[in-house]
Amino acid sequence: MLKATYLGHSCVMVTDGKYNIIIDPFLTGNPQANIKPEDVKVDFILLTHGHGDHMGDAIPIAKKNNATIIAPNELAVYVSQKGAKAHNMHIGGAHNFPFGRVKLTIAHHGSAAGDEMKYTGEPCGFLITMGGKTMYHSGDTGLFLDMKLIGEMNNIDLAFLPIGDNFTMGVTDAVKAVEFLKPKKVVPIHYKTWPVIDAEPKDFVEKLKGQSVKAVIVEPGDSIEA
Repeated sequence: MLKATYLGHSCVMVTDGKYNIIIDPFLTGNPQANIKPEDVKVDFILLTHGHGDHMGDAIPIAKKNNATIIAPNELAVYVSQKGAKAHNMHIGGAHNFPFGRVKLTIAHHGSAAGDEMKYTGEPCGFLITMGGKTMYHSGDTGLFLDMKLIGEMNNIDLAFLPIGDNFTMGVTDAVKAVEFLKPKKVVPIHYKTWPVIDAEPKDFVEKLKGQSVKAVIVEPGDSIEA
């Protein structure tokens, strides 16, 4: 079993009933979030890149829970310098953790942290195998052809893809990404947090009608099972 709870923007909490992980825990300052960082109970934190609307509350959550942050190497070094436990990885690499297996994929975006915009390496997406299911969280990214390869090499049960445009893929490109990835279920993320990414998720769902994938709009605080 794999249950994913959407917490707004790009933040997703995932559980197999034994382990809890959270991806891109931007909660403080997130107008969509309905949970506070101090209420988060997790074993691991996965970060796609260093931007504040993704790294968010990762460091205080990690310290409070004695949780390990899994991130691309430079970002992992950054959070460890701030006092958090980290497991350094990089794109194309995979590792087995107590909850399952994580593999980093490419993402076309940027990655920098803090007011000084300190470089934190390449951004990434995550392929997570947990509870007998495979989940793909693309992180912030534009459309890229290697998504077709990701879909060919992995049987993806559940995918989370940005649709907000401006900083990431928009609806049309995200629909093409679904065609490449061939997930069983897909959830749109990274939209309507601010006016500049005011995309309509219903347009995304409508454009996927007739395809084998099940497109689901998950409201912040609600969950979906893979």
